[in-house]
Amino acid sequence: MLKGFKDFLLRGNVVDLAVAVVIGAAFTAVVNSFADSFLTPLIALVTGGGKFGGVVTIDGQDFTYGAFISQVITFVVTAAVVYFVVVLPMKRLMERRRRGEEPGPTLPTQVELLAEIRDLLRAQQGVGPGHDPSGPGTTTLPGQV
Repeated sequence: MLKGFKDFLLRGNVVDLAVAVVIGAAFTAVVNSFADSFLTPLIALVTGGGKFGGVVTIDGQDFTYGAFISQVITFVVTAAVVYFVVVLPMKRLMERRRRGEEPGPTLPTQVELLAEIRDLLRAQQGVGPGHDPSGPGTTTLPGQV
């Protein structure tokens, strides 16, 4: 059971997803800091001040529309960065691959697959990859030593 869990965690897409979440959190912190440091004060200058960059008080209740505008701008900036840095380049790459200008991922050859199967079988039997036993079924594949 633990081996299966370890295999799941070490799968490439799970690690990539974890890295993406960490980078996304760091990017969110940077964008929020930008909004708090620059956007909110800018909105305060334009709308006439207030702690949150634009406040309307009705019956003693503060409506902080400046903070809302700041968050909307933050969302738009984040979406634009994601689109122009991630989505658009991936879309262009996929279009080039479709037209044949960009090669897709290469698949392993039959020899490479057979060598990998051989090595896995040897590992299951407890024999190292450098071991060269004699007997039936132990021929060397082309390109292998």
